[in-house]
This record gives sequence, structure tokens and C-alpha cells, in this order.
Amino acid sequence: MKTNQNKYELQLSHPIPPVIYPDSRVLILGTFPSPLSREVGFFYGNPRNRFWKVMQALFNTGELKTINQKKDFLKAEKIALWDVLESCKITGASDSSIKDPVVNDIAKEIKGTDIKHIFTTGKKAGELYHKFCEKDTGLKAHVLPSTSPANCAMSLETLIERYEIIKKVLK
Repeated sequence: MKTNQNKYELQLSHPIPPVIYPDSRVLILGTFPSPLSREVGFFYGNPRNRFWKVMQALFNTGELKTINQKKDFLKAEKIALWDVLESCKITGASDSSIKDPVVNDIAKEIKGTDIKHIFTTGKKAGELYHKFCEKDTGLKAHVLPSTSPANCAMSLETLIERYEIIKKVLK
């Protein structure tokens, strides 16, 4: 006899506050933090996720190891970081498994900042932002490839090339 596995799914809430400063000019949005990110308490916490390696390469920083180093980097470069979803049902870190999404109030959070450009790290974040948030922010999102280990077919070099647009809009 099969049991309904979904019967016991829990709605997970986002445990990481946004990193947004009044002088932030760019907002990078993921979908929802992975289990490892939730465990370490910061964005892109899976050591196999290449987000921080991409940022280090783009901005010629030293290695960003600690949460404070990452926050200092984001502040210095005027980059805000958050996720589209406030809560959802999700299996592991699989965006394709997301159910019952509840979005963050991105428009409210960026009001009063210098944010003029929004980027998403992956198609699902882009779809959710477009569907639920774009009308409120008035800003279109540029969808970038995922830096997740699940997107291992894309080389680090290609990711860096695709993310170069962030650096260009900050000039």
C-alpha cells in the first residue's frame, strides 16, 4: 500500500534576512535557501555552489570565507542579496519541487534604496519574480544561470562571463 508522501510536507519559512543597504544599486535574487544555506545561516552556503567564486572572480576580491566578509563585500560593491520566496514546500534544494510559494515583499524592501537592476540566479527565481513581484517593483529581472551544483554542465568560466553584466551596470 502506497502512502501519500506529500501529506507530511512542511511549509518552510525563509530563515535568512535580506542583505540590503540604502545605497545598494543591484539586487540579486535566488529562489529559496538550500538546506545547507539554511544550516549555515547565509546565502549560497553550499560549498559546491559557485556563486561566491563567481563574485570573487568578477570583482577580484580575495576569498570570501566568512559571513561578515561576504556582507562587507556586498556593501562595498552596492549589491543586495535576497530570495524571491518567503516560504514554500520544497524537496531538498530542488527548485522544480517548489509548491505553495509565498513571495517576499521585494517592492517594500527595496523602497528607499538605489536599486535599479534586479538579477535572478536561475530560471525558477526569474519565473517567480516575474509572476509575483515585477508588477509591484516596476523593475524587470535579468535571468542569469544558476550557480547551483545542479547546473554543473555550465563551466565556471561561462558563469563568470554571464554574470559580467552585474559589474557592467554597477559602473
